[in-house]
Amino acid sequence: MTMKLLSGATRYLFFTGKGGVGKTSLSTATAIALADAGQRVLLVSTDAASNLDEMLGVPLSNQATPVPGVPGLSVLNIDPDAAAESYRQRVQDRMAPDTTDAERATVREQLSGACTTEIAAFDEFSGLLAGTADGFDHVVFDTAPTGHTLRLLSLPKAWSGFLHGNDRGASCLGPHSGLKMQEARFNTALSTLSDAGQTTVVLVTRPDHGAIGEAARTSDELRTLGLGNQRLVINGLFRATDPGDPVAAAIEALGRQALRDMPDSLRALAQDVVPLRAFDTVGLPALRALMSDAPALPVQPPRSGADRAPPADCLATLVDELAAGDRGLIMVMGKGGVGKTTIAAALALGLVQRGKSVHLSTTDPAAHLTATLGTGVPGLKVDRIDPAAETRRYVDKIMAARSPGLDEQERALLLEDLRSPCTEEVAVFHAFSRIVGEARSAFVVLDTAPTGHSLLLMDATGAYHRQTLREYEGRTGAHFVTPLMRLQDASYTRIILVTLPEVTPVSQAAALQDDLRRAQIEPHAWVVNKSIVAAGTRDPLLSARLDGERAQMARIAAGLARRTYVVPWVTEAPVGVAALSALLGAPTRPTAA
Repeated sequence: MTMKLLSGATRYLFFTGKGGVGKTSLSTATAIALADAGQRVLLVSTDAASNLDEMLGVPLSNQATPVPGVPGLSVLNIDPDAAAESYRQRVQDRMAPDTTDAERATVREQLSGACTTEIAAFDEFSGLLAGTADGFDHVVFDTAPTGHTLRLLSLPKAWSGFLHGNDRGASCLGPHSGLKMQEARFNTALSTLSDAGQTTVVLVTRPDHGAIGEAARTSDELRTLGLGNQRLVINGLFRATDPGDPVAAAIEALGRQALRDMPDSLRALAQDVVPLRAFDTVGLPALRALMSDAPALPVQPPRSGADRAPPADCLATLVDELAAGDRGLIMVMGKGGVGKTTIAAALALGLVQRGKSVHLSTTDPAAHLTATLGTGVPGLKVDRIDPAAETRRYVDKIMAARSPGLDEQERALLLEDLRSPCTEEVAVFHAFSRIVGEARSAFVVLDTAPTGHSLLLMDATGAYHRQTLREYEGRTGAHFVTPLMRLQDASYTRIILVTLPEVTPVSQAAALQDDLRRAQIEPHAWVVNKSIVAAGTRDPLLSARLDGERAQMARIAAGLARRTYVVPWVTEAPVGVAALSALLGAPTRPTAA
Protein backbone atom coordinates (compact mmCIF):
# COMPACT_ATOMS: atom_id res chain seq x y z
CA MET A 1 0.00 0.00 0.00
CA THR A 2 1.63 3.25 -1.13
CA MET A 3 0.10 6.30 0.51
CA LYS A 4 -0.46 9.00 -2.09
CA LEU A 5 -0.03 11.39 0.82
CA LEU A 6 3.72 10.64 0.82
CA SER A 7 4.15 11.63 -2.82
CA GLY A 8 5.01 15.32 -3.04
CA ALA A 9 4.29 15.93 0.66
CA THR A 10 4.40 19.60 1.63
CA ARG A 11 6.79 20.78 4.31
CA TYR A 12 4.08 21.12 6.97
CA LEU A 13 1.55 18.33 7.49
CA PHE A 14 -1.26 18.72 10.03
CA PHE A 15 -3.16 15.59 11.05
CA THR A 16 -6.53 16.40 12.60
CA GLY A 17 -9.87 14.72 13.22
CA LYS A 18 -12.27 13.45 15.82
CA GLY A 19 -10.69 11.83 18.87
CA GLY A 20 -9.90 8.14 18.43
CA VAL A 21 -9.68 8.08 14.63
CA GLY A 22 -5.95 7.32 14.64
CA LYS A 23 -4.30 10.72 14.16
CA THR A 24 -1.31 9.87 16.32
CA SER A 25 -0.73 6.48 14.67
CA LEU A 26 -1.00 7.86 11.13
CA SER A 27 1.01 11.03 11.73
CA THR A 28 3.76 8.99 13.39
CA ALA A 29 3.75 6.36 10.64
CA THR A 30 3.92 9.16 8.04
CA ALA A 31 6.86 10.79 9.79
CA ILE A 32 8.68 7.44 9.96
CA ALA A 33 8.02 6.75 6.28
CA LEU A 34 9.36 10.17 5.25
CA ALA A 35 12.45 9.70 7.42
CA ASP A 36 12.99 6.18 6.02
CA ALA A 37 12.99 7.82 2.58
CA GLY A 38 15.95 9.97 3.59
CA GLN A 39 14.17 13.14 4.74
CA ARG A 40 14.87 15.09 7.93
CA VAL A 41 11.58 15.06 9.81
CA LEU A 42 10.31 16.68 12.99
CA LEU A 43 7.23 15.07 14.53
CA VAL A 44 5.40 17.52 16.81
CA SER A 45 2.55 16.84 19.21
CA THR A 46 0.25 19.74 20.10
CA ASP A 47 -1.85 17.51 22.35
CA ALA A 48 -1.35 18.00 26.11
CA ALA A 49 -2.35 14.32 26.51
CA SER A 50 -0.06 12.92 23.81
CA ASN A 51 1.04 9.28 24.01
CA LEU A 52 3.84 9.55 21.46
CA ASP A 53 6.30 8.56 24.16
CA GLU A 54 4.57 5.20 24.58
CA MET A 55 4.26 4.61 20.84
CA LEU A 56 7.90 5.42 20.07
CA GLY A 57 9.52 4.47 23.36
CA VAL A 58 11.12 7.93 23.58
CA PRO A 59 10.71 10.38 26.49
CA LEU A 60 9.00 13.52 25.23
CA SER A 61 10.13 17.06 25.97
CA ASN A 62 9.84 20.53 24.46
CA GLN A 63 13.20 19.97 22.78
CA ALA A 64 13.59 17.95 19.58
CA THR A 65 14.70 14.42 20.53
CA PRO A 66 16.12 11.93 17.98
CA VAL A 67 14.16 8.68 17.68
CA PRO A 68 16.40 5.60 17.95
CA GLY A 69 15.93 3.25 15.02
CA VAL A 70 14.69 6.00 12.66
CA PRO A 71 17.63 8.05 11.33
CA GLY A 72 16.50 11.56 10.43
CA LEU A 73 13.43 11.59 12.71
CA SER A 74 13.12 13.73 15.84
CA VAL A 75 10.09 14.16 18.07
CA LEU A 76 8.98 17.19 20.06
CA ASN A 77 6.06 17.69 22.43
CA ILE A 78 4.78 21.21 23.04
CA ASP A 79 4.63 20.94 26.82
CA PRO A 80 2.20 23.62 28.03
CA ASP A 81 3.82 24.15 31.46
CA ALA A 82 7.37 24.39 30.10
CA ALA A 83 6.16 26.62 27.27
CA ALA A 84 4.38 28.92 29.74
CA GLU A 85 7.48 29.41 31.89
CA SER A 86 9.67 29.98 28.83
CA TYR A 87 7.15 32.47 27.48
CA ARG A 88 6.97 34.40 30.76
CA GLN A 89 10.74 34.68 30.79
CA ARG A 90 10.93 35.89 27.17
CA VAL A 91 8.30 38.57 27.74
CA GLN A 92 10.11 39.85 30.81
CA ASP A 93 13.46 39.81 29.01
CA ARG A 94 12.01 42.18 26.39
CA MET A 95 10.86 44.73 28.94
CA ALA A 96 12.73 48.03 29.10
CA PRO A 97 15.93 48.10 31.20
CA ASP A 98 14.48 50.74 33.52
CA THR A 99 11.39 48.61 34.34
CA THR A 100 10.90 48.43 38.10
CA ASP A 101 10.65 45.20 40.08
CA ALA A 102 7.03 46.05 40.86
CA GLU A 103 6.24 46.42 37.16
CA ARG A 104 7.93 43.10 36.38
CA ALA A 105 5.95 41.42 39.15
CA THR A 106 2.74 42.87 37.73
CA VAL A 107 3.51 41.50 34.25
CA ARG A 108 4.36 38.07 35.69
CA GLU A 109 1.01 38.06 37.49
CA GLN A 110 -0.71 38.96 34.20
CA LEU A 111 1.05 36.00 32.61
CA SER A 112 -0.34 33.54 35.16
CA GLY A 113 -3.97 33.86 34.13
CA ALA A 114 -6.31 31.09 33.02
CA CYS A 115 -5.34 31.26 29.35
CA THR A 116 -1.57 31.63 29.68
CA THR A 117 -0.90 27.93 29.19
CA GLU A 118 -2.79 27.83 25.91
CA ILE A 119 -1.20 31.03 24.64
CA ALA A 120 2.31 29.89 25.53
CA ALA A 121 1.80 26.59 23.70
CA PHE A 122 0.43 28.56 20.76
CA ASP A 123 3.55 30.74 20.76
CA GLU A 124 5.75 27.62 20.51
CA PHE A 125 3.54 26.38 17.68
CA SER A 126 3.84 29.72 15.85
CA GLY A 127 7.61 29.60 16.17
CA LEU A 128 7.76 26.26 14.34
CA LEU A 129 5.85 27.82 11.45
CA ALA A 130 7.95 30.97 11.54
CA GLY A 131 11.43 29.45 11.30
CA THR A 132 12.47 27.54 14.43
CA ALA A 133 12.21 24.24 12.49
CA ASP A 134 14.60 25.34 9.72
CA GLY A 135 16.79 22.23 10.10
CA PHE A 136 14.01 19.88 8.92
CA ASP A 137 12.60 19.01 5.51
CA HIS A 138 9.17 18.16 6.94
CA VAL A 139 7.31 19.06 10.13
CA VAL A 140 4.47 16.66 10.92
CA PHE A 141 1.94 17.84 13.51
CA ASP A 142 -0.03 15.33 15.56
CA THR A 143 -2.80 17.56 16.85
CA ALA A 144 -5.32 17.41 19.68
CA PRO A 145 -8.90 16.37 18.80
CA THR A 146 -10.84 18.63 16.47
CA GLY A 147 -12.32 21.27 18.77
CA HIS A 148 -8.99 22.14 20.38
CA THR A 149 -7.16 22.02 17.04
CA LEU A 150 -9.60 24.43 15.38
CA ARG A 151 -8.99 26.79 18.29
CA LEU A 152 -5.21 26.46 17.82
CA LEU A 153 -5.31 27.00 14.06
CA SER A 154 -7.58 30.04 14.46
CA LEU A 155 -5.24 31.79 16.89
CA PRO A 156 -2.70 33.16 14.35
CA LYS A 157 -5.50 35.09 12.65
CA ALA A 158 -7.09 36.11 15.97
CA TRP A 159 -3.88 37.40 17.55
CA SER A 160 -2.67 39.09 14.35
CA GLY A 161 -5.95 41.00 14.21
CA PHE A 162 -5.90 41.83 17.91
CA LEU A 163 -2.34 43.23 17.87
CA HIS A 164 -2.64 45.12 14.58
CA GLY A 165 -2.27 48.78 15.47
CA ASN A 166 -2.74 48.04 19.18
CA ASP A 167 0.23 49.18 21.26
CA ARG A 168 -1.56 50.21 24.45
CA GLY A 169 -2.46 48.38 27.61
CA ALA A 170 -1.68 44.76 28.47
CA SER A 171 -3.15 41.31 27.96
CA CYS A 172 -2.28 37.78 29.06
CA LEU A 173 0.55 37.99 26.49
CA GLY A 174 2.06 40.91 28.40
CA PRO A 175 2.38 44.60 27.47
CA HIS A 176 1.14 45.25 23.94
CA SER A 177 3.94 47.71 23.27
CA GLY A 178 6.49 44.90 23.65
CA LEU A 179 4.75 42.47 21.33
CA LYS A 180 5.66 43.74 17.86
CA MET A 181 8.16 40.90 17.46
CA GLN A 182 5.37 38.48 18.38
CA GLU A 183 3.02 40.13 15.89
CA ALA A 184 5.51 39.45 13.08
CA ARG A 185 5.76 35.82 14.18
CA PHE A 186 1.96 35.43 14.24
CA ASN A 187 1.66 36.98 10.78
CA THR A 188 4.32 34.60 9.43
CA ALA A 189 2.49 31.64 10.98
CA LEU A 190 -0.77 32.76 9.39
CA SER A 191 0.90 33.14 6.00
CA THR A 192 2.49 29.68 6.25
CA LEU A 193 -0.77 27.99 7.21
CA SER A 194 -2.56 29.59 4.27
CA ASP A 195 0.11 28.67 1.71
CA ALA A 196 -0.93 25.47 -0.12
CA GLY A 197 2.64 25.05 -1.32
CA GLN A 198 3.87 24.73 2.26
CA THR A 199 0.98 23.32 4.33
CA THR A 200 -1.40 20.38 3.98
CA VAL A 201 -4.16 19.54 6.42
CA VAL A 202 -4.76 15.79 6.61
CA LEU A 203 -8.30 15.06 7.77
CA VAL A 204 -8.35 11.64 9.43
CA THR A 205 -11.60 9.72 9.83
CA ARG A 206 -12.89 6.26 10.54
CA PRO A 207 -15.58 4.73 8.30
CA ASP A 208 -18.13 6.01 10.81
CA HIS A 209 -20.94 8.54 10.38
CA GLY A 210 -19.91 10.59 13.42
CA ALA A 211 -16.23 10.81 12.50
CA ILE A 212 -17.01 11.57 8.84
CA GLY A 213 -19.51 14.25 9.85
CA GLU A 214 -16.94 15.92 12.09
CA ALA A 215 -14.31 15.73 9.34
CA ALA A 216 -16.73 17.51 6.98
CA ARG A 217 -17.46 20.25 9.51
CA THR A 218 -13.74 20.65 10.21
CA SER A 219 -13.01 20.89 6.50
CA ASP A 220 -15.51 23.72 6.11
CA GLU A 221 -14.19 25.62 9.14
CA LEU A 222 -10.59 25.26 8.01
CA ARG A 223 -11.47 26.66 4.60
CA THR A 224 -13.00 29.64 6.36
CA LEU A 225 -9.67 30.12 8.14
CA GLY A 226 -7.88 30.00 4.78
CA LEU A 227 -6.54 26.44 5.01
CA GLY A 228 -7.79 25.04 1.74
CA ASN A 229 -5.09 22.47 0.92
CA GLN A 230 -6.71 19.39 2.44
CA ARG A 231 -6.75 15.65 1.90
CA LEU A 232 -8.58 12.75 3.55
CA VAL A 233 -7.36 9.51 5.13
CA ILE A 234 -9.96 6.84 5.92
CA ASN A 235 -8.44 4.76 8.70
CA GLY A 236 -9.43 1.31 9.95
CA LEU A 237 -11.52 0.13 6.99
CA PHE A 238 -12.81 -3.36 7.83
CA ARG A 239 -13.74 -6.19 5.50
CA ALA A 240 -15.32 -9.27 7.10
CA THR A 241 -13.95 -12.70 6.19
CA ASP A 242 -16.67 -14.69 7.94
CA PRO A 243 -20.05 -13.71 6.43
CA GLY A 244 -21.84 -15.74 9.07
CA ASP A 245 -20.47 -13.65 11.94
CA PRO A 246 -23.17 -11.05 12.78
CA VAL A 247 -20.78 -8.71 14.59
CA ALA A 248 -18.26 -8.68 11.74
CA ALA A 249 -21.01 -8.29 9.14
CA ALA A 250 -22.53 -5.39 11.05
CA ILE A 251 -19.18 -3.59 11.43
CA GLU A 252 -18.51 -3.91 7.70
CA ALA A 253 -22.03 -2.82 6.76
CA LEU A 254 -21.85 0.26 8.97
CA GLY A 255 -18.55 1.25 7.41
CA ARG A 256 -19.81 0.80 3.86
CA GLN A 257 -22.93 2.84 4.58
CA ALA A 258 -20.94 5.64 6.20
CA LEU A 259 -18.69 5.87 3.14
CA ARG A 260 -21.69 5.88 0.80
CA ASP A 261 -23.17 8.77 2.79
CA MET A 262 -19.95 10.80 2.77
CA PRO A 263 -20.58 14.50 1.99
CA ASP A 264 -19.53 15.65 -1.45
CA SER A 265 -17.07 18.16 0.07
CA LEU A 266 -15.03 15.27 1.50
CA ARG A 267 -15.52 12.99 -1.48
CA ALA A 268 -13.84 15.63 -3.65
CA LEU A 269 -10.62 15.51 -1.63
CA ALA A 270 -7.64 13.33 -2.49
CA GLN A 271 -7.95 10.17 -0.39
CA ASP A 272 -5.94 7.37 1.14
CA VAL A 273 -7.43 4.27 2.77
CA VAL A 274 -5.75 2.31 5.59
CA PRO A 275 -7.25 -1.11 6.42
CA LEU A 276 -8.05 -2.20 9.95
CA ARG A 277 -5.04 -3.99 11.39
CA ALA A 278 -4.93 -6.89 13.81
CA PHE A 279 -2.26 -5.22 15.95
CA ASP A 280 -1.93 -2.20 18.22
CA THR A 281 0.21 0.55 16.71
CA VAL A 282 2.83 0.68 19.46
CA GLY A 283 6.52 0.36 18.58
CA LEU A 284 8.44 0.90 15.34
CA PRO A 285 7.62 -2.46 13.69
CA ALA A 286 3.87 -1.93 14.11
CA LEU A 287 4.04 1.71 12.98
CA ARG A 288 5.99 0.77 9.86
CA ALA A 289 3.55 -2.08 9.14
CA LEU A 290 0.55 0.25 9.46
CA MET A 291 1.31 1.89 6.11
CA SER A 292 2.94 -1.09 4.44
CA ASP A 293 1.54 -3.68 2.05
CA ALA A 294 1.23 -6.24 4.87
CA PRO A 295 -2.02 -8.19 4.72
CA ALA A 296 -4.81 -6.88 6.94
CA LEU A 297 -5.63 -10.36 8.32
CA PRO A 298 -3.60 -12.10 11.03
CA VAL A 299 -1.58 -15.13 9.98
CA GLN A 300 -2.39 -17.18 13.06
CA PRO A 301 -5.88 -18.34 14.10
CA PRO A 302 -7.33 -16.97 17.34
CA ARG A 303 -6.67 -19.01 20.45
CA SER A 304 -9.46 -21.07 22.00
CA GLY A 305 -11.43 -18.99 24.48
CA ALA A 306 -9.83 -15.79 23.19
CA ASP A 307 -13.11 -13.89 23.48
CA ARG A 308 -13.52 -14.44 27.20
CA ALA A 309 -13.15 -11.49 29.59
CA PRO A 310 -13.30 -10.94 33.34
CA PRO A 311 -16.86 -10.54 34.64
CA ALA A 312 -17.98 -6.92 34.80
CA ASP A 313 -21.14 -5.01 35.58
CA CYS A 314 -23.08 -3.09 32.97
CA LEU A 315 -23.92 0.59 32.78
CA ALA A 316 -27.32 0.09 34.42
CA THR A 317 -25.61 -0.96 37.65
CA LEU A 318 -23.59 2.26 37.64
CA VAL A 319 -26.75 4.33 37.11
CA ASP A 320 -28.42 2.55 40.04
CA GLU A 321 -25.48 3.53 42.26
CA LEU A 322 -25.53 7.15 41.11
CA ALA A 323 -29.30 7.40 41.54
CA ALA A 324 -29.05 6.42 45.20
CA GLY A 325 -28.39 10.08 45.98
CA ASP A 326 -30.57 13.09 45.28
CA ARG A 327 -28.01 15.37 43.63
CA GLY A 328 -24.40 15.57 42.49
CA LEU A 329 -21.96 16.33 39.68
CA ILE A 330 -21.07 13.46 37.34
CA MET A 331 -18.09 14.31 35.11
CA VAL A 332 -17.37 11.98 32.20
CA MET A 333 -13.73 12.20 31.10
CA GLY A 334 -11.28 10.41 28.80
CA LYS A 335 -9.32 10.40 25.55
CA GLY A 336 -11.06 11.70 22.46
CA GLY A 337 -13.04 9.09 20.55
CA VAL A 338 -13.70 6.70 23.44
CA GLY A 339 -17.42 7.53 23.53
CA LYS A 340 -17.63 10.06 26.37
CA THR A 341 -20.62 11.84 24.84
CA THR A 342 -22.50 8.56 24.37
CA ILE A 343 -21.79 7.41 27.93
CA ALA A 344 -22.68 10.81 29.40
CA ALA A 345 -26.00 10.84 27.49
CA ALA A 346 -26.78 7.27 28.57
CA LEU A 347 -26.05 8.05 32.24
CA ALA A 348 -28.21 11.18 32.12
CA LEU A 349 -31.05 9.27 30.47
CA GLY A 350 -30.76 6.45 33.01
CA LEU A 351 -31.04 8.93 35.89
CA VAL A 352 -34.12 10.53 34.32
CA GLN A 353 -35.69 7.10 33.92
CA ARG A 354 -35.16 6.63 37.66
CA GLY A 355 -37.13 9.78 38.44
CA LYS A 356 -34.31 12.31 38.68
CA SER A 357 -34.14 15.79 37.16
CA VAL A 358 -30.90 16.12 35.23
CA HIS A 359 -28.90 18.85 33.49
CA LEU A 360 -26.70 17.36 30.73
CA SER A 361 -24.03 19.67 29.35
CA THR A 362 -20.59 19.58 27.72
CA THR A 363 -17.30 21.50 27.79
CA ASP A 364 -16.25 20.01 24.43
CA PRO A 365 -16.41 22.59 21.61
CA ALA A 366 -16.82 19.73 19.12
CA ALA A 367 -19.48 17.77 21.01
CA HIS A 368 -23.06 17.45 19.76
CA LEU A 369 -25.21 16.17 22.60
CA THR A 370 -28.52 16.71 20.84
CA ALA A 371 -27.30 14.66 17.88
CA THR A 372 -26.60 11.77 20.28
CA LEU A 373 -29.65 12.05 22.49
CA GLY A 374 -32.26 14.00 20.60
CA THR A 375 -34.51 16.53 22.32
CA GLY A 376 -37.71 16.62 24.30
CA VAL A 377 -36.90 14.16 27.11
CA PRO A 378 -39.04 15.20 30.12
CA GLY A 379 -36.91 15.94 33.17
CA LEU A 380 -33.73 16.39 31.12
CA LYS A 381 -32.19 19.77 30.30
CA VAL A 382 -29.62 19.55 27.49
CA ASP A 383 -27.22 22.34 26.51
CA ARG A 384 -23.55 23.05 25.91
CA ILE A 385 -20.95 25.58 26.97
CA ASP A 386 -20.80 27.65 23.78
CA PRO A 387 -17.46 29.53 23.82
CA ALA A 388 -18.75 32.39 21.64
CA ALA A 389 -21.92 32.88 23.70
CA GLU A 390 -20.03 32.63 26.99
CA THR A 391 -17.46 35.16 25.78
CA ARG A 392 -20.20 37.66 24.91
CA ARG A 393 -21.79 37.12 28.32
CA TYR A 394 -18.47 37.57 30.11
CA VAL A 395 -17.55 40.74 28.17
CA ASP A 396 -20.96 42.28 28.87
CA LYS A 397 -20.61 41.45 32.56
CA ILE A 398 -17.12 42.99 32.85
CA MET A 399 -18.12 46.09 30.92
CA ALA A 400 -21.18 46.60 33.11
CA ALA A 401 -19.13 46.19 36.29
CA ARG A 402 -16.13 48.33 35.37
CA SER A 403 -17.53 50.96 33.01
CA PRO A 404 -19.11 53.28 35.61
CA GLY A 405 -16.64 56.05 36.31
CA LEU A 406 -14.55 55.44 33.16
CA ASP A 407 -14.33 58.06 30.44
CA GLU A 408 -14.95 57.19 26.79
CA GLN A 409 -11.26 56.55 26.04
CA GLU A 410 -10.89 54.26 29.07
CA ARG A 411 -14.03 52.34 28.12
CA ALA A 412 -12.67 51.87 24.60
CA LEU A 413 -9.35 50.59 25.99
CA LEU A 414 -11.13 48.14 28.30
CA LEU A 415 -13.27 46.82 25.47
CA GLU A 416 -10.19 46.48 23.25
CA ASP A 417 -8.44 44.39 25.91
CA LEU A 418 -11.51 42.18 26.21
CA ARG A 419 -11.22 41.41 22.49
CA SER A 420 -8.12 39.36 23.34
CA PRO A 421 -8.43 35.67 22.39
CA CYS A 422 -7.58 34.98 26.05
CA THR A 423 -11.02 36.17 27.06
CA GLU A 424 -12.67 33.05 25.62
CA GLU A 425 -10.71 30.75 27.93
CA VAL A 426 -11.63 32.82 30.98
CA ALA A 427 -15.29 32.89 29.95
CA VAL A 428 -15.43 29.12 29.47
CA PHE A 429 -13.94 28.60 32.93
CA HIS A 430 -16.59 30.84 34.48
CA ALA A 431 -19.33 28.88 32.67
CA PHE A 432 -17.80 25.61 33.90
CA SER A 433 -17.76 26.93 37.46
CA ARG A 434 -21.41 27.94 37.18
CA ILE A 435 -22.46 24.46 36.04
CA VAL A 436 -20.39 22.80 38.78
CA GLY A 437 -22.30 24.90 41.33
CA GLU A 438 -25.67 23.72 40.00
CA ALA A 439 -25.01 20.23 41.40
CA ARG A 440 -25.65 21.54 44.92
CA SER A 441 -29.35 20.95 44.34
CA ALA A 442 -29.71 18.66 41.30
CA PHE A 443 -27.95 16.08 39.13
CA VAL A 444 -25.53 17.54 36.61
CA VAL A 445 -23.89 15.25 34.03
CA LEU A 446 -20.97 16.96 32.33
CA ASP A 447 -19.48 15.55 29.12
CA THR A 448 -15.95 16.95 29.00
CA ALA A 449 -13.59 17.76 26.15
CA PRO A 450 -10.88 15.21 25.29
CA THR A 451 -8.17 14.70 27.89
CA GLY A 452 -5.70 17.43 26.91
CA HIS A 453 -8.27 20.21 26.76
CA SER A 454 -9.90 19.03 29.99
CA LEU A 455 -6.54 19.12 31.77
CA LEU A 456 -6.14 22.76 30.72
CA LEU A 457 -9.55 23.44 32.25
CA MET A 458 -8.44 21.64 35.42
CA ASP A 459 -5.31 23.84 35.45
CA ALA A 460 -7.53 26.92 35.31
CA THR A 461 -9.62 25.50 38.16
CA GLY A 462 -6.51 24.99 40.25
CA ALA A 463 -5.18 28.48 39.45
CA TYR A 464 -8.48 30.04 40.53
CA HIS A 465 -8.40 27.99 43.75
CA ARG A 466 -4.88 29.20 44.59
CA GLN A 467 -5.82 32.80 43.82
CA THR A 468 -8.84 32.54 46.13
CA LEU A 469 -6.69 31.12 48.92
CA ARG A 470 -4.30 34.09 48.58
CA GLU A 471 -7.15 36.58 48.69
CA TYR A 472 -8.70 35.06 51.83
CA GLU A 473 -5.40 34.37 53.59
CA GLY A 474 -5.47 35.69 57.14
CA ARG A 475 -9.16 36.60 57.17
CA THR A 476 -10.78 35.38 60.37
CA GLY A 477 -14.01 33.44 59.86
CA ALA A 478 -13.79 33.58 56.05
CA HIS A 479 -15.72 30.80 54.34
CA PHE A 480 -15.51 29.96 50.65
CA VAL A 481 -15.91 26.94 48.38
CA THR A 482 -14.03 26.91 45.07
CA PRO A 483 -14.85 24.70 42.06
CA LEU A 484 -11.72 22.65 42.82
CA MET A 485 -12.96 21.96 46.33
CA ARG A 486 -16.25 20.68 44.88
CA LEU A 487 -14.36 18.39 42.48
CA GLN A 488 -12.30 17.04 45.39
CA ASP A 489 -15.45 16.24 47.40
CA ALA A 490 -16.35 12.60 46.60
CA SER A 491 -19.84 13.11 48.02
CA TYR A 492 -20.40 15.96 45.55
CA THR A 493 -18.53 14.86 42.40
CA ARG A 494 -18.24 11.46 40.70
CA ILE A 495 -15.57 11.29 38.00
CA ILE A 496 -16.25 8.58 35.39
CA LEU A 497 -13.26 7.69 33.21
CA VAL A 498 -14.24 6.25 29.83
CA THR A 499 -11.82 4.14 27.79
CA LEU A 500 -11.69 1.63 24.99
CA PRO A 501 -10.08 -1.78 25.65
CA GLU A 502 -6.96 -0.75 23.71
CA VAL A 503 -3.41 0.16 24.76
CA THR A 504 -3.47 3.90 24.07
CA PRO A 505 -6.89 4.78 25.56
CA VAL A 506 -6.17 2.74 28.70
CA SER A 507 -2.73 4.34 29.10
CA GLN A 508 -4.21 7.80 28.70
CA ALA A 509 -7.02 7.03 31.15
CA ALA A 510 -4.39 5.88 33.65
CA ALA A 511 -2.34 9.05 33.08
CA LEU A 512 -5.47 11.19 33.48
CA GLN A 513 -6.26 9.36 36.71
CA ASP A 514 -2.74 10.15 37.97
CA ASP A 515 -3.20 13.84 37.09
CA LEU A 516 -6.54 13.95 38.90
CA ARG A 517 -5.09 12.26 41.98
CA ARG A 518 -2.28 14.83 42.12
CA ALA A 519 -5.06 17.41 42.36
CA GLN A 520 -6.64 15.27 45.13
CA ILE A 521 -9.53 14.26 42.89
CA GLU A 522 -10.31 10.52 43.02
CA PRO A 523 -12.11 8.94 40.03
CA HIS A 524 -15.25 7.03 41.00
CA ALA A 525 -15.26 4.39 38.23
CA TRP A 526 -14.02 3.33 34.81
CA VAL A 527 -16.29 2.48 31.88
CA VAL A 528 -14.81 0.22 29.19
CA ASN A 529 -16.74 1.07 26.04
CA LYS A 530 -17.21 -0.79 22.73
CA SER A 531 -15.98 -4.16 23.95
CA ILE A 532 -15.86 -6.68 21.11
CA VAL A 533 -15.21 -9.36 23.73
CA ALA A 534 -18.55 -8.57 25.32
CA ALA A 535 -20.26 -8.56 21.90
CA GLY A 536 -18.77 -11.89 20.81
CA THR A 537 -17.22 -12.62 17.39
CA ARG A 538 -15.38 -15.36 15.48
CA ASP A 539 -14.08 -13.24 12.56
CA PRO A 540 -10.30 -13.91 12.24
CA LEU A 541 -9.27 -10.22 12.24
CA LEU A 542 -11.57 -9.22 15.08
CA SER A 543 -10.70 -12.34 17.05
CA ALA A 544 -7.01 -11.52 16.75
CA ARG A 545 -7.69 -8.08 18.21
CA LEU A 546 -9.36 -9.74 21.19
CA ASP A 547 -5.99 -10.87 22.56
CA GLY A 548 -5.08 -7.21 22.98
CA GLU A 549 -8.51 -6.39 24.42
CA ARG A 550 -8.27 -9.14 27.02
CA ALA A 551 -4.83 -7.92 28.04
CA GLN A 552 -6.15 -4.39 28.60
CA MET A 553 -9.14 -5.65 30.58
CA ALA A 554 -6.76 -7.60 32.82
CA ARG A 555 -4.57 -4.52 33.19
CA ILE A 556 -7.57 -2.45 34.35
CA ALA A 557 -8.73 -5.17 36.73
CA ALA A 558 -5.24 -5.52 38.20
CA GLY A 559 -5.54 -2.23 40.05
CA LEU A 560 -6.13 0.70 37.71
CA ALA A 561 -9.85 1.00 38.48
CA ARG A 562 -11.71 0.65 41.75
CA ARG A 563 -14.94 -0.07 39.88
CA THR A 564 -15.25 -1.20 36.25
CA TYR A 565 -18.29 -1.31 33.98
CA VAL A 566 -18.31 -2.76 30.47
CA VAL A 567 -20.39 -1.66 27.49
CA PRO A 568 -20.39 -4.11 24.55
CA TRP A 569 -19.92 -3.03 20.96
CA VAL A 570 -23.37 -2.74 19.39
CA THR A 571 -24.41 -3.33 15.80
CA GLU A 572 -26.21 0.01 15.52
CA ALA A 573 -24.92 3.42 16.53
CA PRO A 574 -26.28 4.30 20.02
CA VAL A 575 -28.15 7.41 18.91
CA GLY A 576 -31.53 8.39 20.31
CA VAL A 577 -33.46 7.51 23.44
CA ALA A 578 -34.28 3.92 22.47
CA ALA A 579 -30.70 3.01 21.49
CA LEU A 580 -29.21 4.67 24.58
CA SER A 581 -31.73 2.89 26.82
CA ALA A 582 -30.68 -0.42 25.24
CA LEU A 583 -27.04 0.49 25.84
CA LEU A 584 -27.70 0.58 29.59
CA GLY A 585 -28.55 -3.10 29.29
CA ALA A 586 -28.52 -5.81 31.90
CA PRO A 587 -25.46 -7.03 33.84
CA THR A 588 -22.94 -8.44 31.39
CA ARG A 589 -20.96 -11.66 31.87
CA PRO A 590 -19.13 -12.10 28.53
CA THR A 591 -18.46 -15.69 27.48
CA ALA A 592 -17.38 -17.42 24.32
CA ALA A 593 -19.89 -17.33 21.49
